[in-house]
Amino acid sequence: MKLYSTNNKELRVPFKEAVFNSLPADKGLYMPEHIPVLDPEFISNLGKYTLPEIAFQVARTILNGAIPDNDLQAIVNDAINFEAPLVEISDRVNVLELFHGPSLAFKDFGARFMSRVMSYFLEAGEKQLDVLVATSGDTGGAVALGFLGVPNVRVTILYPKGKVSPIQELQLTTNGQNIRAIEIDGTFDDCQALVKRAFNDPELKEKFRLTSANSINISRLIPQTFYYFNAYAQLLRRGFKEVVFSVPSGNFGNIGAGLLAWKMGLPVKQFLAATNVNDTVPAFLRTGVYQAKPSVQTWSNAMDVGDPSNWVRIMDMFGGDRDELQKVLTAYSYNDEETLEAIKQVHTENGYIMCPHTAIAWLALKQWKNDHQADEAAGVFLSTAHPCKFPDIFPEEIGAEIVIPAQVKELEGRDRLAVSLGKDFESFKSFLLAG
Repeated sequence: MKLYSTNNKELRVPFKEAVFNSLPADKGLYMPEHIPVLDPEFISNLGKYTLPEIAFQVARTILNGAIPDNDLQAIVNDAINFEAPLVEISDRVNVLELFHGPSLAFKDFGARFMSRVMSYFLEAGEKQLDVLVATSGDTGGAVALGFLGVPNVRVTILYPKGKVSPIQELQLTTNGQNIRAIEIDGTFDDCQALVKRAFNDPELKEKFRLTSANSINISRLIPQTFYYFNAYAQLLRRGFKEVVFSVPSGNFGNIGAGLLAWKMGLPVKQFLAATNVNDTVPAFLRTGVYQAKPSVQTWSNAMDVGDPSNWVRIMDMFGGDRDELQKVLTAYSYNDEETLEAIKQVHTENGYIMCPHTAIAWLALKQWKNDHQADEAAGVFLSTAHPCKFPDIFPEEIGAEIVIPAQVKELEGRDRLAVSLGKDFESFKSFLLAG
């Protein structure tokens, strides 16, 4: 498997190099030089396979020998050892629950797979690997648990002060061992900018072996395709063959993985990118003008991204052609008030409790279905996090019904360990150089 930079298609690197470098030197993002299409017979028979079996076949196809089959099978079986059930909440409306992993968020798929791939490629006696990750909420917790205790790897997590939920902050700051947390006095975009700048700083690159665990890393993106194929497998068992996916979208890695799955042959009728008021992408699709802007804090904090990194990957998959992209992608945005009303409505009508990110995806699917009332496709909206992570969002009567998982209760007794920094790069660089 070879990958190129979205800024230079003549550049070609092997998968291992792309995993450890995260970003090409020209500040693009790595993409496979060829997106393979899965065997149509495999696709039509997805309903016969388990999630790990699907994950292995998808990974094997796209990695194309970068990891031998036996080793790849072991990585998949170890990383993808939890379920992603599709729950029907009303006629042709289903929620894909992606929060059954250790950190209670969809990012467990990417973080666990990536950590095991990096551990596999690390060789004895090599320089310590320093993983830098910016998080707007759930990425940090998934990465922390994915890499906790991995030999010869150190993880540094940057998160925006006061802009993650209390449970998310506990998941970031209570691990110790090889996991460090930095509270940045700024936004997620500031955290992301610090990480990106560190990768291109000559002094830091000389002293450390830096890589990223954000969805800018291709080994985070690939495993996120697994649950799209698995959702379709579950639909096939119920007799559906057409699907519309509604995806909560912040940094656009999640829906980027869905579009990659589509390119690999998954038959998807339409993707819906559901954002909060940080609507850079919906505005672009509406006007043709891409205008990054400072992120705004919302109740769906993991989506508070004003300049989504993975958007360049999505445009690359479509050759920069906005018109072609719009044939398969529609985007919507919603504010906090609409989000809360959606949570209340689904709880009242269906007895189901959604986190605020999930609620935005439900709103987008509802709007699309209202506009396409005769369409018989199954609608699937992605639930990206367990509702217990957002206790301050819910009305008291709904919050009282949320069952707190045991791993969350265990976190509450731990000490919080975090360093506070401003958003200037020199302070962050000094912290890193101090070791």
